[in-house]
Amino acid sequence: MNRRVIELVDHRTAALDLPRAAAAAAPAPGHSGGSGTRLRDALGRPLRDLRISVTDRCNFRCSYCMPKDVFGNTRQYLPHSALLTFEEITRLARLFVAQGVTKLRITGGEPLLRRGIEILIAQLAALRGLAGQPLDISLTTNAALLARKAQTLKNAGLSRVTVSLDGLDDAVFRRMNGVDFPVAQVLAGIEAARAAGLDPVKVNMVVQRGVNEDQILPMARHFRGTGVTVRFVEFMDVGNTNGWRMRQVVPSARVLRLLQTDAPLTPLQASAPGETARRWGWCGAGGQHDAALGEIGLISSVTQAFCADCTRARLSTDGKLFLCLFASQGYDLRERQHAGASDAELLAALAAVWQSRADRYSQLRASLPGAARQKRPHVEMSYIGG
Repeated sequence: MNRRVIELVDHRTAALDLPRAAAAAAPAPGHSGGSGTRLRDALGRPLRDLRISVTDRCNFRCSYCMPKDVFGNTRQYLPHSALLTFEEITRLARLFVAQGVTKLRITGGEPLLRRGIEILIAQLAALRGLAGQPLDISLTTNAALLARKAQTLKNAGLSRVTVSLDGLDDAVFRRMNGVDFPVAQVLAGIEAARAAGLDPVKVNMVVQRGVNEDQILPMARHFRGTGVTVRFVEFMDVGNTNGWRMRQVVPSARVLRLLQTDAPLTPLQASAPGETARRWGWCGAGGQHDAALGEIGLISSVTQAFCADCTRARLSTDGKLFLCLFASQGYDLRERQHAGASDAELLAALAAVWQSRADRYSQLRASLPGAARQKRPHVEMSYIGG
């Protein structure tokens, strides 16, 4: 039996000091800097994506994220007074956009639990990139509430959604989500999103050895030719409570071999720099990618780390900036806002933090002794989003 590891320190409250750099160190809002080059970290990676967690609460209890025996009825969640307001989130998002961010992803917890989420979407949709272009605004959800909210989200300016779904077999799915939620309602949410124009819809399936491996082919077959892209995600050692062990990981290479026994696939070019998923297209009769059949994705953070071109920063629901999904601590932007920091001061701090970033945990994981990996605290994914 796997030993459950319980966090001893609440990493929601621990924070690193923000650099108090001179305001002149960062470009003014709306400008990319005198040279026109992007802000880059210590490993040369630009800042393009900001993931914004709007709640640490969820209505599911998936074992790989919020296991029921840890996130039970006595779990203390952040009070509403501790959360960033929509106006504070929008202000920070505007400053990140001034540093080159072009993609915003709303996450949680379950973001559709945040009351008035469409108001935040509308505020973010009004922002414009450095070249005056609309931003790519997406949302990750378990889809339990998506059927009733899809059209409202689209009307507010949401571009697309990613849905978490770990199997089509109802018994398997109910067991994995931990709250006996039926798969049919998630599928209804996906259809509502497509009907509302939240395309392309992507579906993420976290694959665990001995848990839902038998759902790989049914998921691929169900969504092939529908316009929905299924992405198979390796079970990752996020947080401190999911009992992760390497033996539970189903390598993406194995998933690919299984899929290719069912129908031919061909590799596709990445759709954007720093993309997390490797794309594979279903082939038609001629052996070439048939766009009508669609594609699948493989997210291989464990066996094929993609740290080298990671362009993502994460903002927690209480306003801390994290530079990696596997980070231990973040930088408190909410405190700086409440202390009266100007936009120029916050921009300078953001630039200094990003330029010193050297995080690449997934690349280093294999070189760490097992004991060192288990002792290294990670912030919970339900707090900063996936």
